[in-house]
Amino acid sequence: MKRNLQIKELFLKNFDKPVTELKFKNLYELIVCVMLSAQCTDKRVNLITPNLFKAYPDIKSLANANLSSLKSYIQSCSFFNNKAQNLIKMAKAVCENFNGEIPLNEKDLKSLAGVGQKTAHVVLIEWCGANFMAVDTHVFRVSHRLNLSKAKTPEATEEDLTRIFKDNLNYLHQAMVLFGRYTCKAKKPLCKECFLSHLCTSKDKEI
Repeated sequence: MKRNLQIKELFLKNFDKPVTELKFKNLYELIVCVMLSAQCTDKRVNLITPNLFKAYPDIKSLANANLSSLKSYIQSCSFFNNKAQNLIKMAKAVCENFNGEIPLNEKDLKSLAGVGQKTAHVVLIEWCGANFMAVDTHVFRVSHRLNLSKAKTPEATEEDLTRIFKDNLNYLHQAMVLFGRYTCKAKKPLCKECFLSHLCTSKDKEI
């Protein structure tokens, strides 16, 4: 569809090869950041991780972490109890099943505790530039407001977006995240400043 192509082109034009706002130095830090960011803001994660990575600088130290100590570092993060357990399990599995090397394929990543499809895709997008789409709350909202998908789940929405856009999915994913975070916000979207306003027919549109 011509409209979908216009949307794609405008995203790529207005966001020049965007990357995540999560701060990380290596693959280990990236997967931890992405796991922490589930239902939590990147801003909050970036406040937590400097002290966290000082205490647990690599996958081995995280695998050997004391659960209550780890919780104390991430307690300001949503669902920190579950996340702490999953982080230790994930690190143990990497050490035991992958010789301490975080795997870089979807199947093996998804075998790790706390790593679902979205987390696996975000890791592969950010580390490898993989041609994947990942659907968080922002991407879900934006894709539905722009009538790119009517799917009820993030996974089905991801299938719709992958079929529509086909390539540059890594950049489109991050563009849609940033667009949803700062322009097409859940409450009070900035429709007057929006570069897609002329293509949007959402009931949430504020003119």
